[in-house]
Amino acid sequence: MVLLASDTSGKHGSIALARCGPEGACGVIEVVPLDGGTFSAQLVPQVRALLAKHGLSKQNIDAFAVVSGPGSFTGLRIGLAAIKALAEVLAKPIAAVSLLEAIAVAGSTPGKVMAVLDAGRGHIYAGEYHLDGSGAHLEGERLLTLPELMQSAVGCTVITPDHDLADSARDAALLVQEIELPRSGAIARLGWQKVLAGKVVLPSELDANYVRRSSEIFSKSSS
Repeated sequence: MVLLASDTSGKHGSIALARCGPEGACGVIEVVPLDGGTFSAQLVPQVRALLAKHGLSKQNIDAFAVVSGPGSFTGLRIGLAAIKALAEVLAKPIAAVSLLEAIAVAGSTPGKVMAVLDAGRGHIYAGEYHLDGSGAHLEGERLLTLPELMQSAVGCTVITPDHDLADSARDAALLVQEIELPRSGAIARLGWQKVLAGKVVLPSELDANYVRRSSEIFSKSSS
């Protein structure tokens, strides 16, 4: 089965094409980088070109995996809208993948982990997971300040692709694993596991996961 994965959550976006099997294997065919700031102009043409390069059309796509957040508001909206449209036309399932979950899984550290990313404006996206042989089990995703992170991450392994955050966690005597930022190939493999487990959404149900404080969400809805 052919799966198309997309990540437009940040400036290092990408799409990936993968061929996956019912037993769980998911071989990535190719990953194509996308330049941040021009996702709206690039995404659909790059998907079309990637499919054509491998002798495929959109009708050959069996499932989609997409990063639903956290990350850039604009980037996420563009990526999700494109995947929604394709999945609706083709009537194919969508696996929504948290970038924090992908970071946690990339660390391959069993036990309690905290996946973290710089959220800007002095805040950090933090996802707390328990990793075991069956995957990453979500305990919670939050927006934290650096001092709050250092307190919350006690007893966890901090996993991050951000060098500055890794250094701050090391300075606080926390366990740290610094990794490369997962690309769409990793999103494809994680998304396929969700497809096999039935953890998919309809296009109308796909929504961005911005990981904001509840106070910010309520203030936006009341304004």
